[in-house]
Amino acid sequence: MGKETTPSETEWLVMEVIWNSGGDITASEIIRTLKDSLKVSARTIRVLINRLLAKGVIRYEVDQKDSRVYHYYVVKSKEECLAEKQERFVRNYFGGNSTLAVASFIEKAHLSDEQFQELELLVEKMKEVRKTDDEI
Repeated sequence: MGKETTPSETEWLVMEVIWNSGGDITASEIIRTLKDSLKVSARTIRVLINRLLAKGVIRYEVDQKDSRVYHYYVVKSKEECLAEKQERFVRNYFGGNSTLAVASFIEKAHLSDEQFQELELLVEKMKEVRKTDDEI
């Protein structure tokens, strides 16, 4: 199995801050945003940032005016990270069987009749998009 390249749950919180920043944020800004909600030290948040760098999910540039300041940018969008996490989850917990994974979620969700109808409409839309993509 390959090296993990998606953010862990705690790293995801750091990613949310970077994604919400529009893509240019310093470590001290990340720390200021997360310190109270995570109830962890600045050092711990720096460790999370370094893990994200090692995973290749974010990158940095050194500030032109102050070499002690790094500006962080995302390499992967939230959608890309979610897709990778979903694929890994299905592979690890459902043997790669997407149908089994979806069925398990639906079964445990206790959906109302209205929610089932919404789901059916969503599946129909997805089929249409797929059919259109296949024709192109």
